[in-house]
Amino acid sequence: MDVFLTPNKVVNLKNSKGLGRAILAMTTPGDRMRSLGIVQEGDASLATHARLVLLPDEAEDAKQIIKRLIFTMEQIRQVHTFAKGMGLAAPQIGVDRSVAVVRTLEDELITLINPRIIDESADTDEQYEGCLSFFDVRGIVPRSRTIQVEYQDIDGDIRIAEFKHGLARLIAHEVDHLFGLLYRSRMRPGVKPIPVSQYEGTGQAWV
Repeated sequence: MDVFLTPNKVVNLKNSKGLGRAILAMTTPGDRMRSLGIVQEGDASLATHARLVLLPDEAEDAKQIIKRLIFTMEQIRQVHTFAKGMGLAAPQIGVDRSVAVVRTLEDELITLINPRIIDESADTDEQYEGCLSFFDVRGIVPRSRTIQVEYQDIDGDIRIAEFKHGLARLIAHEVDHLFGLLYRSRMRPGVKPIPVSQYEGTGQAWV
């Protein structure tokens, strides 16, 4: 069995208030994410297909990855407020497995193992997105308003779920990570991300 948890390398902000303040004082949002162990754009691991989890044989591995993703997300929430929900994919924490976790606006956790989008609506919209792996900018990305995702639960059973509107965008963003795609590749030709300082206050709610 692979061992993924490395507690000695994970910052526990709840038990280290001084360190938490130091992270908040860092110059850029990108610096804060890097300090919390988020793999940054340019790393080859973000440009490759993540390895599938072989279930049910690797269920314990999957549980460890999910636990670490949730733990890291909790740390990140201590240094940044997310008004549209948030997500994290295993490659972003240096784990080459097809696992992602999304936290909705209602604080619900959605865990996806070996997900893939199997259908998407022709109805699309364009909204700004941010990515923890290059968090100093925001980019306007066209995506389908409704998607269907096939994934596995921890027992290896195949499930299909439909997601709409803002949640569909969150899910699609994380599934992209598992296929080695960053949102830059989804932006329209000639459109570039803008600095987060320019974006602040101009973003709209995902509907």
